[in-house]
Amino acid sequence: MKGELLMNKYILSCCSTADLTEEHFKARDIEYVCFHFTLDGVEYPDDLGKSMPFDKFYKAMTDGAVTKTSHVNVDEYINFFTPFLEAGQDVLHISFSSGLSAAFNSAIVAKDELTEKYPDRKLYIVDSLCASSGYGLLMDKLADLRDEGMCIDDLHTWVTENKLRMHHWFFSTDLTFYIKGGRVSKTAGVVGTLLNICPLLNMDCDGKLIARAKIRGKKNVFREIVSKMEMFADNQLCYDGKCYISNSACFEDAKSVAGLIQERFPRLCGEVEINSIGTTIGSHTGPGTVALFFWGTSRNE
Repeated sequence: MKGELLMNKYILSCCSTADLTEEHFKARDIEYVCFHFTLDGVEYPDDLGKSMPFDKFYKAMTDGAVTKTSHVNVDEYINFFTPFLEAGQDVLHISFSSGLSAAFNSAIVAKDELTEKYPDRKLYIVDSLCASSGYGLLMDKLADLRDEGMCIDDLHTWVTENKLRMHHWFFSTDLTFYIKGGRVSKTAGVVGTLLNICPLLNMDCDGKLIARAKIRGKKNVFREIVSKMEMFADNQLCYDGKCYISNSACFEDAKSVAGLIQERFPRLCGEVEINSIGTTIGSHTGPGTVALFFWGTSRNE
């Protein structure tokens, strides 16, 4: 039995943009590789708030700091995967959505090079088509299945077939950085701000962010995002899976949404877990974004 367990041991990894805490990654035995960002020209790793605490990061953005992001490049992936392969371990790496980043393509190039060097090892690369703590919730489920004894080949098949069941819905109460990033025109942003408009978006089947509605007022957008979970979650109001929320410097808003969800979905697996939106995704959203994640019907439907 012990020998069988050792044979089933493999590495499960992802990118830091899964927006879980360091403690969560360690507890679930999930490895991660870091994206990067610059703040006023100084480069930092997107390392879950260790190099740059989230409150300091979002305060700097509010004060006018300029941010840029960069994905994991081929050499970084090679350096990340090599120690595992050299140690005789297979790797299942789930990449940040190709709809938002070129990280998946870099990982594939690294895989091609490493497969030639380590032909006896398995190195699977999967495009998650997920982001932030939705990506994290996907990784948490994969850790469950691995710990239950699922082999790397079956887990690779499972995630490929089920990744689009992870729903991402989010809203922003601050349009400043959507205007700066060109996702909202300056005129629309000014009008939206005056009317207290909160855009509601989700992630489509290509892993891209799509605007779905313009909701007026915080309380209304809170109710609307919960209604999306009622509509799309597995078993709807009888949903008994986990639910994660991430936020960018607006914890009280996230907490309010979590409270509504816990009232509406009494069979939830534990309380709603609230995480911070990391520095990579946060560089584009700025403060004021709340994102909701749960398992549901396929995003292809």
